[in-house]
Amino acid sequence: MRFIFWLRYMVKTAAFRSYRGLFYVFLRLIRYCQSMVNGKEEDFRQRPGGLALSSQPGTNQPDSQPAPPVSLAVPLLEAPPQSLPSRGSQPQTDIQNLQVPTPGISELYITTPGQTFDITLIPITPLEVNRYGRNVRVKDEYEAFLVEKGPLDCSEELAPVAGWEPLTQPEGAMIFYQPYKRVFTDVDVRDPQIIVKIDKAVEKAYHEARNASIPLDPFVELGLELIVKDGEEMWGYYFVDHKKRVIFWFEDHRSDSLMSRIRGVERKSHIKYALESQYWRHIELFPNRRFLPEDIVVELKELVMYAQADSITSQTSVVHFASDDIANILSLVDLLRKSANKNREHSVWIAARIMKHLCETKFVNFYGQPGTRLDVEKSLYGKSDAPKNKLSRAVNAMIGRWQESKAFHKVWVDGRIVHARWEQYIDKLNSDWNGYTIFSTVMVAVDVSFLAVPSIQTQDGVIIQLYTSTFSAMCSLFITLLLVTQVNKELRGSNTAVVSYLSRMAAGSVLDSESFPFLLSLPLGFLKLG
Repeated sequence: MRFIFWLRYMVKTAAFRSYRGLFYVFLRLIRYCQSMVNGKEEDFRQRPGGLALSSQPGTNQPDSQPAPPVSLAVPLLEAPPQSLPSRGSQPQTDIQNLQVPTPGISELYITTPGQTFDITLIPITPLEVNRYGRNVRVKDEYEAFLVEKGPLDCSEELAPVAGWEPLTQPEGAMIFYQPYKRVFTDVDVRDPQIIVKIDKAVEKAYHEARNASIPLDPFVELGLELIVKDGEEMWGYYFVDHKKRVIFWFEDHRSDSLMSRIRGVERKSHIKYALESQYWRHIELFPNRRFLPEDIVVELKELVMYAQADSITSQTSVVHFASDDIANILSLVDLLRKSANKNREHSVWIAARIMKHLCETKFVNFYGQPGTRLDVEKSLYGKSDAPKNKLSRAVNAMIGRWQESKAFHKVWVDGRIVHARWEQYIDKLNSDWNGYTIFSTVMVAVDVSFLAVPSIQTQDGVIIQLYTSTFSAMCSLFITLLLVTQVNKELRGSNTAVVSYLSRMAAGSVLDSESFPFLLSLPLGFLKLG
């Protein structure tokens, strides 16, 4: 019957259309017959870019090209939950076969007869996902691995487990994704007990969101993290909204990790940048299965170009990165253009990592708020870099450490380090310390040589001065060596570690934030005293 239909259609076309149209229909009939012989009729009918049922080529049809992605949300394969890929099959990543998920959640939850779990959900941020602190121990025994004959087949190890797909994040971490529940996690779901608990956690999270009357966009994703505290298991959760680029919860929540120790946050228009920074942190943690929209690449390039121009033309730019770093980032962003609208998790990771820092900078500097920081050296809270109390002022006058304090408060503003200036500041400190070490060593040698002169032995005043000079030079040398060997190591850690170290030093001193400049001024102060 289908062949007769095609024959009638060809005759009708010959009667009313041009010979060109007849040629296209005849060519399509030949291809159809070939597909029938090969048993691939369905493939032929759905093949993108094939000839359409008209006298014109199918390339002009509006559905011949897939629409580019509009967000970083993971698309879903168009398949019911009961037709999950079998063990050993490879998940398809062709954008032609990906469909937008339909509203609502209809999953098959795994239950084990006779087993019930009291699931406790607590709101967290992606920053609280403890990926880098898990310390999973590897078997500490050497044994040559037996490679079986034939090509290596890892499909069994990498096959989905009860609907959860094991994936490898660009940094190398193993993550799991449930495509029909739209859940990402670092937890190893291959454990039979864990798989039951996490499915219960997913069910409860969506249930609580519905009870809270929170409309869940079909692109919403869920992040889960297993937290064990004092022997009690809890599941940290957060939802991800790709349209608004924020994370959210089904309950009101105050988060210290979200605030980043920033004081004075009062508006939703301000906190949204912290939520967006955490959104990009989620994309960075779980970049797999995502297509990088071209609009995001363009937006990222605009932000980086502005950062480069601002850092070049202003000495007090609030840009997070140093000038050399911005130039390198800009070259990376140019390369991302080739990955636009494609499923390349490494490119997605790069874009997310950079966007995370840019959004965090906006939050820290009160972007779009009345008290926006436009000068990197400006305190948002009206503080001055002058000594705060009488003791600080007295010590400052005695050893003359104003320059050290002023330089320090150009890289330490409102309890945070200025990342773009920090490395240069530390390099200058090391250069100064090397100079103090050489000068102190020379002073000790000169003082000792003078003490060995016989005529000096009868001059008590000179001897006292020489001993004082020797003592001062040795104190300067000792403190400088302490700074180089211990303090320098702490100052070259991550931003979080450096802030924590300087904050502890300030909290444990009567000099408050002046304690670190005071320590830096000691080597030169002892040299002046000597």
